[in-house]
Amino acid sequence: MKTDILIKEKTKGKTLGVAGGNYRIILSGNDTDQNYSVIEMVVPPGGGPPPHEHPHMQEMFYVLEGEVEFKTTQGKFTMSAGDLVNIPFNGGIHCFQNISDTSVRLLCTVVPAGLDEVFEKIGVPAALGEFPPVPEMTEERKALLKQLDEEHKQTTYPKNYLD
Repeated sequence: MKTDILIKEKTKGKTLGVAGGNYRIILSGNDTDQNYSVIEMVVPPGGGPPPHEHPHMQEMFYVLEGEVEFKTTQGKFTMSAGDLVNIPFNGGIHCFQNISDTSVRLLCTVVPAGLDEVFEKIGVPAALGEFPPVPEMTEERKALLKQLDEEHKQTTYPKNYLD
């Protein structure tokens, strides 16, 4: 059990290009005994992940800057700075998309940790604020994504699933 206080400066943490965005893993599961992870997500205009669900994880998004549209099985919600979205355990299918003309910044907390591991496997190293292109959907990439869905007990749906 980790008992030392951990301080992370704003430039520290692993930064990855994920789903067209810039994700900085501020606290990984390794930092928290796998209890939770904290990820800063900078999402360019039009960016965001496809619909997905992970019933064994709770995910909270706090909007730091910008405007983002969250889609769930309950509908569409436009969120802006200061708003929070909580996807509880068994919370269902969800996704988000930056619908503004500028980048959106989100603080995402995941309980227990695990999505940080997924991001490390699908992401590419990036500098803060850098937006690497989304990797081509090759057969190898499809197999990796399917394997990660199975390992982490999550499901990914087509981009227009919640429309």
